[in-house]
Amino acid sequence: MGNLTASLRYKEPSTVEECDSTWDSDSEGEGDGGVAEEPLDAARQVGAPIYSPRPENQQAAMLVETVESSSKMKRSFYAAKDLYKYRHSYPNYKEPRQPHEYRNLRFYLNKIPLVPDGIYVEEILTKWRGDYDQLEHNHTYIQWLFPLREQGLNFFAQELTQDEIKEFQSTREAKRRFLMAYTIMLDFFGIKLVDKSGNVARAANWQDRFRHLNESQHNYLRITRILKSLGELGFEAFKPALVRLLLEESLVEGTLPNMRHSALEYFVYTLRDRAQRRALLRFARRHYHPPDNFLWGPPGRRRAAQAPGPALSAGAAAPSRARSPREGRGGRGRHSPTREGEGEGEEDEVEGARDHGRSAAGQRSKGKERRSRMDADDYVQTVPL
Repeated sequence: MGNLTASLRYKEPSTVEECDSTWDSDSEGEGDGGVAEEPLDAARQVGAPIYSPRPENQQAAMLVETVESSSKMKRSFYAAKDLYKYRHSYPNYKEPRQPHEYRNLRFYLNKIPLVPDGIYVEEILTKWRGDYDQLEHNHTYIQWLFPLREQGLNFFAQELTQDEIKEFQSTREAKRRFLMAYTIMLDFFGIKLVDKSGNVARAANWQDRFRHLNESQHNYLRITRILKSLGELGFEAFKPALVRLLLEESLVEGTLPNMRHSALEYFVYTLRDRAQRRALLRFARRHYHPPDNFLWGPPGRRRAAQAPGPALSAGAAAPSRARSPREGRGGRGRHSPTREGEGEGEEDEVEGARDHGRSAAGQRSKGKERRSRMDADDYVQTVPL
């Protein structure tokens, strides 16, 4: 009944602002590991409505948003709405299934194979690790290994239900195999899981795999799906460390430059805790270039930045290059879940000048046009996997 009640209270968002509660309550003490999203019946009426794609025509929506963003950078409404629904546990009510119909759980118990390939999960876990050609070119396994409460491109894969999620989370064998599947995909990306808390670091193969990941952008869809599935199946705490590492590699180290827009538009917003999202966005804002195009800061401060004010000194505007003192294999430090308030002091002093909202003349410069075109190309293919 809970999900049915939520669906009755659900109000469809019509703007990016209504989808994003990240900066609603910007306080230090919020979000100590709990879900800090806004209630479903408290949608905000802020900002002008923007283009709203029809769900049945997502590819056309992507094309329109990509073309529009090439002339003027903006956040993707499709992405914001998709992650809003995820963080609110998909408020559209669905009839529960009977336990014998839990195909995702039965697959992870090695009782049924994935369809259409006819492969059992144990074969994937024992034979596919390190088989990067298989993991790259097979496009049917990802929906079975990382199930969601939404339909993906493999229509043989079944959507999760709340009852099946509860059963999965209470089944040790299924959770053990799920973590093994997660480590296989991390290795495919060039990342390793270093402990049971979800901390991650570069793997020994990171250089080759990061080069591949930077060019094979359809894998960004897979990462979004993996992050969502972690949250559904009881591993929400694993997400901040992975997102932080990907932000650092794309914004600071420059090893995954093509990923930066996907990381900010999608990966960050899979986190259900607002405080964790704020901490990650504050980190990203310090290292984003050009700073004028950073679209994910507090809306009020972005508007304030448009007002005339004193020029920012070059020294204050220069981003710092953060590096963990604890280096893992391959020269990277271990990444643990992000904590609220990290590095707030230095960036809040220059908030107004660094956020989105510079003069029209500055936006038309050739260098920024080239960067905007790059960001437009980096708009993720948003059809659910």
